[in-house]
Amino acid sequence: MTNPLPDRFAGWCLPRHPRSVGRSRMLLREQAHEWQLPEPEAETAVLLLSELMTNACRHARAAPGREISARCVIVGKTLRVEVSDAGDGLPRERNASPDDESGRGLALVAALATAWDVRTRPHGIGKTVWFELETHRP
Repeated sequence: MTNPLPDRFAGWCLPRHPRSVGRSRMLLREQAHEWQLPEPEAETAVLLLSELMTNACRHARAAPGREISARCVIVGKTLRVEVSDAGDGLPRERNASPDDESGRGLALVAALATAWDVRTRPHGIGKTVWFELETHRP
């Protein structure tokens, strides 16, 4: 079985820098508006992208010159967002205590996304973390 071609596609390469988190949110908001995604679904996607980008910027442990790529596709009614970085560590959900200041990002992704996972990149170093959301787009 082959993967269907996306109805819509967008992608960006951004520096591994904290400012890239805000930039990726802005880019996805603009793209979601162009794709006419309903506002609640667009905002959920932006929030979850922000979590994945933050993790990539904080934990990738790759050379500062390496970029983080974000890729968004819509196939049918499913929006898939992927974040790839050159770090070799695989993220995992944590059980953050009420006093922890971080560690809730992947739990948020797991709670709000239809599906999510991580995979190593088949032809290079690093990994891709992705999530999917079902949409009600026109």
